[in-house]
Amino acid sequence: MNLDVNTLFLVTIYVEAILGLLLLFVWAQNTAIHAVAWWGFAHLLRAASVALFGLYGAVSDLISIDLANALLFTAFGLTYTGARIFDHRGPRLILLFGGAIVWLALSCLPGFAGSFSARVLLSSGIVTAYTWATAYEFWRGRAEPLISRWPVIFLLFAHGALYLLRTPLAAMLPWLPTGNQVFASVWLTVLSFEALLFTIAIAFILLAMAKERTEHGHKTAALIDPLTGLANRRAFLQDGEAQLSRQANNPRPTAVMLLDLDHFKSINDRFGHAVGDRVLETFADVASGSIRRMDLFGRLGGEEFAALLINTTRERAQVVAEEIRSSFAAAAREVDGRPVESTVSIGIVVSHDAVLDLSVLLAQADHALYRAKDNGRNRVEVASIEAILERARRSAGERAGAVSLTQAVAKTAA
Repeated sequence: MNLDVNTLFLVTIYVEAILGLLLLFVWAQNTAIHAVAWWGFAHLLRAASVALFGLYGAVSDLISIDLANALLFTAFGLTYTGARIFDHRGPRLILLFGGAIVWLALSCLPGFAGSFSARVLLSSGIVTAYTWATAYEFWRGRAEPLISRWPVIFLLFAHGALYLLRTPLAAMLPWLPTGNQVFASVWLTVLSFEALLFTIAIAFILLAMAKERTEHGHKTAALIDPLTGLANRRAFLQDGEAQLSRQANNPRPTAVMLLDLDHFKSINDRFGHAVGDRVLETFADVASGSIRRMDLFGRLGGEEFAALLINTTRERAQVVAEEIRSSFAAAAREVDGRPVESTVSIGIVVSHDAVLDLSVLLAQADHALYRAKDNGRNRVEVASIEAILERARRSAGERAGAVSLTQAVAKTAA
């Protein structure tokens, strides 16, 4: 069964227009992703170019060939520009309209205008250049964890390769006995059908990529501290519990650190919250540089941070903590030209148990942090059973003293 080229043209126009309107509708619902609007207009412009191609023979070649191709190249330029904008790079007008300008300029030359092969070769080259350039723009942004980015790159590369092979394949494939060289080519039928499938697939994958980025942004906002870029309390506890559960069957020494900036309230009072924020950012940078990528580090809230060090002995944890403490003291001696002289106190607990509970480890690290604060701050303390019992006795004594005082006041009042 032969595919009717004219029917394919009509279907392509309809599909391109519908997809363009769909993309614009999605963009209207979330105008923050501007690239979707560029891609929507690209589909609408392709629909217009295909409509002009379909008028071949009924109107002059200036409209059905030259103008149609100029619109087609501009449509691919819009897709390319949308890829740049999607990855936060600005549009380049010369690249957006460059293909159309080159085509129209060469079409004015009699030698080029009369050579069917030269025109096919140039149009194929322009489309391939735009398609591969678009794939390259998406590839440049591969550091962003978007799974749907990869099928987009593959589709664009494959589509560009097929266009590039259009000229040699056209010479090899047979002609249909219709008498019209342009529409009789079997290759044109194949190319039209492939273009239809491509435009449907690429539109939906681009939509999926935009949706994936939106969902990733929401997830990031829920799990990342906006000031320091570290995991927030929720993310740290969630990832920490998952990390500990994975090693339950193969226990390794695990260290938990609680880190609290000393006298942070006074820094805000003396120098303002802007300087206080810079101190927090400085600490996050310093501490992150001392902690391995495999470990967890997050901000629990305010000036309190926590770290989970996997496969780390007591001695190694103390070395890391001392490095953080001394490096931060040096880095925060002066912040934004202000003599801040901020320091940090650190409490550590190390567990070798097979069954680990992050909340218990944090509570024990908090005992060590309390001891570091109690012993003068700007120091590192490791939790021990003696220290925990000593703090418990102090707390019990303070509560007993408060009860005795309350009873004495009550008796006096009586």
